[in-house]
Amino acid sequence: MSEKSSLLFLCQRIPYPPDKGEKIRAWRILDHLSRRFSVYLGCFVDDERDWAHTDIVAGRCAGTHFARLDPRRARLRCLGGLVSGKALSLPYFYDRTLAAWTEAVLQTHRPDAVFVYSSAMAQYVLNALERPGRFVMDFVDVDSDKWGQYAASCSFPMSWIYRRESERLLAFDRAVAAAASASVFVAEPEAALFRRLAPEAAEKTVAIANGIDADYFSPDRDYPQIFTPADGPVMVFTGTMDYWPNVDAAIWFADEILPLIRQHHPTACFYVVGANPSPEVMALKERDGVVVTGRVEDVRPYIAHADVAVAPVRIARGIQNKVLEAMAMARPVVTTPRALEGIDAAAGREVLLGSDAGSFAAAILSVLNGSAPSSLGASARAMVLRAHDWEALLAAFDPLLGIGEGAGGSADIAHDQGAEKIGQAHG
Repeated sequence: MSEKSSLLFLCQRIPYPPDKGEKIRAWRILDHLSRRFSVYLGCFVDDERDWAHTDIVAGRCAGTHFARLDPRRARLRCLGGLVSGKALSLPYFYDRTLAAWTEAVLQTHRPDAVFVYSSAMAQYVLNALERPGRFVMDFVDVDSDKWGQYAASCSFPMSWIYRRESERLLAFDRAVAAAASASVFVAEPEAALFRRLAPEAAEKTVAIANGIDADYFSPDRDYPQIFTPADGPVMVFTGTMDYWPNVDAAIWFADEILPLIRQHHPTACFYVVGANPSPEVMALKERDGVVVTGRVEDVRPYIAHADVAVAPVRIARGIQNKVLEAMAMARPVVTTPRALEGIDAAAGREVLLGSDAGSFAAAILSVLNGSAPSSLGASARAMVLRAHDWEALLAAFDPLLGIGEGAGGSADIAHDQGAEKIGQAHG
């Protein structure tokens, strides 16, 4: 086509810098779609440091609106959700200026398609006076199920709040899926779960996985040595450390798994690497053998020089990018079955699994004592190169958004073509 079609793109956080899972996927999709559409992007900025990156994002777009999100005020808005009966995620991510901007884009530019990333942002489309017929919803994960997991792990009153959020958010997500021409999830187990929870939308629910930049996360680069011989064998866990599943994982590892390792390796160290460590995570620094780094400029040296990369995640949805990154760097990875969902890796050949503290520690010790397969890291990287190439995966979004169709192509055709490409990408 001689002139690009236009697209409205809504996401809950500015997708740059792509330094954590949700932003990595959003940035890759935005970058991909900006080569095919004139993109109008609306999103929130909830980290003051991210305002420095608005020009980079705007450079990919025909128009942008960045709404400031103050987490404290957003939490206060959630109280209105308790009164109104809404899922609390909706008032948390609501902004009048963003709603007005979205309506103006829809009315003035009449975009050919809408792409929404994260279900709370769909409220701006559902409430609009009109929207394009082609509306692709990238849920990424089944967040309602995650809230249910939170409820099961907490005591009253938080268990009641989380259970309520699980129920109300699922109801909202089903309404969104009914309105969307396609609903996308990051992994087939996520898509399969949503098909069971929302059977009315099953026929237009697909999975498109995350990729990995295998050149960036490469074992063949020289990385500065971070650790000292006094550290002993090192286990590294990476992630955003105010995210509750990561907080839970770090505490569980320090409480129950590390002591088992140190029975055999008294100088073993557990490095918790990632931004915004919560008070509970910061408190782990007081323990022997635990290092909490906070934000680092580059996680790769920590992964590259670790004896084992660990992902002791017990509460999880979707794909764990931390697992893909360590696999891409050909490191031995020990994780939980839940954290491996969505990654088609062979346990015992490409990763090692531990479902409880004892089996998790035993898997780590098998690496440290040399009884684990020596080819574990190489096999992991080969799997990532084979199944998680970004370009192949991102191409599956094109038919869902009408790219490559003739005039008058239907959303159903787009869905069928997208499903075919998804199958090819995972074949």
